[in-house]
Amino acid sequence: MSDPRWLDWAGLEKSDPKVAEAILGEVNRENTKIELIASENFSSPAVLAALGTPLTNKYAEGYPGKRYYGGCEYVDVVEEIAIERAKQIFGAEHANVQSHSGASANAAAYFAFVKPGDTILGMALAMGGHLTHGHFASFSGQLFNAISYGVSEDTELIDYDEIRDKAKKERPKLLIAGASAYPRKWDFAALRDIAKDVGAIFLVDAAHFIGLVAGGAHDNPVEYADVVTATTHKTLRGPRGAMILCKEEHAAAIDKSVFPGWQGGPMMHSIASKAVAFGEAQTDDFKVYAHQTVTNAQVMAETLTSEGLRIVSGGTDNHLMLVDLRPVGVTGKVAEARLDDVGITVNKNAIPYDPEKPFVASGIRVGTPAITTCGMKEEETRQVATLIATVLKDDSDETKKRVSAEVKELTSRFRPYPEVR
Repeated sequence: MSDPRWLDWAGLEKSDPKVAEAILGEVNRENTKIELIASENFSSPAVLAALGTPLTNKYAEGYPGKRYYGGCEYVDVVEEIAIERAKQIFGAEHANVQSHSGASANAAAYFAFVKPGDTILGMALAMGGHLTHGHFASFSGQLFNAISYGVSEDTELIDYDEIRDKAKKERPKLLIAGASAYPRKWDFAALRDIAKDVGAIFLVDAAHFIGLVAGGAHDNPVEYADVVTATTHKTLRGPRGAMILCKEEHAAAIDKSVFPGWQGGPMMHSIASKAVAFGEAQTDDFKVYAHQTVTNAQVMAETLTSEGLRIVSGGTDNHLMLVDLRPVGVTGKVAEARLDDVGITVNKNAIPYDPEKPFVASGIRVGTPAITTCGMKEEETRQVATLIATVLKDDSDETKKRVSAEVKELTSRFRPYPEVR
C-alpha cells in the first residue's frame, strides 16, 4: 500500500479548493522564506505521513492495555512504540506521550503535585520564561501563588542565589526551570539541590531544547528533575504536541493527571507521528543536526555582534539568541516587519529589563533549528546574519531589493519541501 487513498491531494483541491490553496500558500511560504523563529522547525515527510492517517478516527481514552473503548489493538502498538522510544532517548523511567501541547503538559504535570493556591516558583516571562511558568494571564498565575525569578541585570544570566533565597523564603511546592527565550545552559544540579532543600518538586520545561538533548548537544534534565515536560515540534522536529517524562514513583500521578484530569481521548495520529519523530531522533543524522544547530546559533550570534548588534548575555549555548536592537535604533516590532519584507521570519521579543512595551519590544528572538534542518551550515548562517544586520541598519528600497534576491537564492538551495505550484 505505497499510495494510500486517504493521501488524496487532488481530491482535497477538488472538494475544498480554498483550504487547499491556503495549504499550498503556507508550503510556498516555508520554502521561500528563511525561518528563524526559535520555536519552529520542519517535520520530515515521514512524520507528516504518520500525522495524516486514519488513526485520527480512533478514540482511545486510557492507556495501552487499559482503554475505555474496544478496537485499540493497533493504536496500543503505536503508543507503546512512542513511549519506549522516548524512554530510551532520554533515559526516563516513565513517559506519557498523550499531551496535546506544552501548555497542557505543564498543566497536567503541575496538578499531579500541587493544588490551587499552592506556591510555585518559575522564571518570569519578561526575563525569558513562559506564560505557563506563573504569568498572571495564564492558568499558572491565576490558580497558583506564583513567585518569579529572573536574570542578573549586569550579566543577564540566571541568578541562582536569588532563586535559593526566594525558595527558602516562599517555600514553593514546585520549582520550575526552563524558558522560551533564555540562550544559556541551566545548572540543573543546583536547582535540584534547591528544590530538595525546600521540599519542592523539581520540574524542567525542556520544550525548547529537548531536541538538542536527544542529539547529545545539551545537558539532559531527566538526570536531575523529578518531572520533565517538553513539546515535540521544536528542536525535536516532530508534530505539534508534547510529552511528560518522569521518575517511576510519579508515573501514576502523571498519567492520572493527563487522563482523565486534563484531557479526554488522545490524538492517536499525532502519537504515531511522535513515534516516527522519536525514531528519527535516535539516528546519527539527528545527532549531527543537533550539534550543527548549536554551532549555527553561535556563528549567528558572533556575526550579529560583529555587525554592531548586541546579543543578550553575550552569546548562546543553545539554538537561540536574543538580539538587542537598540544599537541600531529600531524596535522589535519594526525589525520583525522589516525582515519579513525581505523574506526573513523572526519574532519581536522583550529583552531583560526592557524599557519598551512587550508588543513593541527592544529585541528579536532568533533561532537556528529550521535553517539547520534545511542544511545550512556556518557559511550560510554568516550570510543570513549579515543580511539581517544589513536590513536593520538600512531599509532603503535598493538594499531591500538586493537582500530579497539573496534570500531567494538561498532558499532555492535550502528548502524543507519539494517545490509546489
